[in-house]
Amino acid sequence: MEIQRLGYQPQAPYRLDLEVFSVADLRLRAKEELRQTHRYEFHTVVCVTQGTCTQIVDFQSIVCAPGSLLVVRAGQAHNYGADADWDGWNLLFRPEFVLPVSTTSHDLKLALDLERLPEHMVLSDPELRKATDLFQQMHEDTMMDAPQEDVHRLLRHQLHTLLTRLSILQGRHQTQEPLVSPASQRFQRFQQLVDKRFAQWHQVADYASQLGYTEKSLARAVAAAAGTTVKAFIAARINLEAKRLLVHLDMPVATIAEKLGFDEPTNFSKFFKREVGCTPAEFRKRQRG
Repeated sequence: MEIQRLGYQPQAPYRLDLEVFSVADLRLRAKEELRQTHRYEFHTVVCVTQGTCTQIVDFQSIVCAPGSLLVVRAGQAHNYGADADWDGWNLLFRPEFVLPVSTTSHDLKLALDLERLPEHMVLSDPELRKATDLFQQMHEDTMMDAPQEDVHRLLRHQLHTLLTRLSILQGRHQTQEPLVSPASQRFQRFQQLVDKRFAQWHQVADYASQLGYTEKSLARAVAAAAGTTVKAFIAARINLEAKRLLVHLDMPVATIAEKLGFDEPTNFSKFFKREVGCTPAEFRKRQRG
C-alpha cells in the first residue's frame, strides 16, 4: 500500500513544464481524484480567491480563506479537502523547472526561494490582487503561440517574480548572499540525498561518505542552513514519512517500521516516541480523531 503518487501529466497536446488553471477547472477535469490524498511528483502552489476550505498537507489540516496560499512541494501528501464552495488558482511545475541547471546565483535563488517559503501564507487584499494578476497572466501565456523554448523562458521569469514577491513578504530577501555559498550548496545536495535514502540510511556517516564530505563539514553546512544537527535532520525526515503513512494509510505499524528501514517494530516505536512524544499508534489515533 502506498499513498497514490501523481505525476506531472498535463492533457495532450500541452507540453510545457508549468501549468496554471483554476480550481473550478480542476473539478471539471478530475472531480473524484480531487477528494483523494496524493503524493505529488511536482511542486504545487494553491491560492484561494473565493470561499473557505480546509486542505490537508501531510498530516496537518490548514483552514484557508481568500488570500490563503499553500506551497506543496514534491513528495508531500496533499488533499484539497471535502469543501466544494471555493475557488482559486493552481500552479503546477516540475521540480527541475526550479532546480539549478548551473551555478549562477539566479538559478540557485529561484530554487531556494521555493524551499524557504512556508507551507501556508496569508496575503493581504492588495497582495492577493497582485498574485491573482500573475496567475492570470501566466495562464494566458501558457497558451501563447510561440516556440516552446521561448514560452518556457517567459514562464520561468514569471515564476521567479512570484516566488521572489512571496519571499520578500516573508522577510527573507536579505539572505540572498548566503544562499549561493558553498555551504548552502552542500546542504542542498545533502537534503536531496536524504529525500532519496532516508529509508535505507539512518547514520550520518552514510551520507557524508556518499557526498564526499567530512562529517564535520556536513555538520557545519546543516547547522548553518537548517539550524539543527545532521542526525536530527535525518530523524525528522524519517518521522515525517512515518506520520504521512500513519495518517493517510491503514498500513500496520510493523509494516511501516520495515518500510522505513527498522529491523524491529519495537525499535521504530521507541524511535518515534523519543522524537514525537507518543507512540505511532497514539499518533494515528489523535490525528484521525
